[in-house]
Amino acid sequence: MKTVIEVNDLKVHFPLGKRRMFGKPKSWLRAVDGVSFKISKGETFGLVGESGSGKTTLGRAIIRLVEPTDGQVSGEFEGVPVNITDLPQNELRQQWRHMQMVFQDPYASLNPRMTVKEIIGESLLANKLASGKALENKVRSIAELCRLDTQQLSRYPHAFSGGQRQRIAIARALVMHPEFIVADEPVSSLDVSIQAQILNLLKDLQQELKLTYLFIAHDLSAVAYACDRVAVMYLGRIVELASTEKIYYTPKHPYTEALMSAIPDLDPDQPMQPVFLKGEQPNPADPPSGCPFHPRCSYADKDICTNRQPEFKELAKDWFVACHFAQDLNLKGSKDY
Repeated sequence: MKTVIEVNDLKVHFPLGKRRMFGKPKSWLRAVDGVSFKISKGETFGLVGESGSGKTTLGRAIIRLVEPTDGQVSGEFEGVPVNITDLPQNELRQQWRHMQMVFQDPYASLNPRMTVKEIIGESLLANKLASGKALENKVRSIAELCRLDTQQLSRYPHAFSGGQRQRIAIARALVMHPEFIVADEPVSSLDVSIQAQILNLLKDLQQELKLTYLFIAHDLSAVAYACDRVAVMYLGRIVELASTEKIYYTPKHPYTEALMSAIPDLDPDQPMQPVFLKGEQPNPADPPSGCPFHPRCSYADKDICTNRQPEFKELAKDWFVACHFAQDLNLKGSKDY
């Protein structure tokens, strides 16, 4: 299957504290620290992990809303290979036609001084892709696809509910007909019933417009419903990557097991049996030696896990894990998927 996005050893490090002589920072916060994966055309690729694991930074770095420190991101849009990482700013602006982002907060991501019609059509005007009647037709067409009332396009964002605002944000991202969408927690700030509507809308749009998604989320149930494959991030690294079914039913990394154990059972009479992790997530500016998860892991070996960083390797076909004992552990998955 054709690869739309390929990420190779991507790193995003932020300088911390006062700079030393000659302008070098004393320390770095390693928000993303050597991540690699591929996303195939038409796929929904999920990214999960705790707050602070680097998910949003990774999503933004892929389309260069945040500049990577190191590594490569390449894409293929309309059959043309593109090295996204090395593009000069003027060429990158042109490539943003093919890759867009839906932000987490629909209240903060829309300009309150612009009408819905202006918000959706802004990118078409900025890129000189349409004007006048053609612009209006394109805006109305994408608004209808996103299940918006076209009679209300002259209204301002404050007049809409959270779910409607997220539909406006989705329409804005899709109006230039991109091929790749980074959806950064697109349903986390919405009511449960509205979440289902937005997830179904994203699925329908994917089929109609031949879209490829990077779906970032905390909600493991939403990820199970929406995604074909899932990558689990911890402290700036991917610790497990496999099909959604394998991740949910038969995890191979202890951190994945802990995440899956937090999913509520569909039977309300069944008690939850969460796997409790020791301590807090370490500081990404000062990560532990060896395996970054070992201070919280119940299966860690002091001699091996504290001194050797596990290799992110293929355990089975298309199933990658970064754990010294992945083949030996018998971990519990979610009972519901």
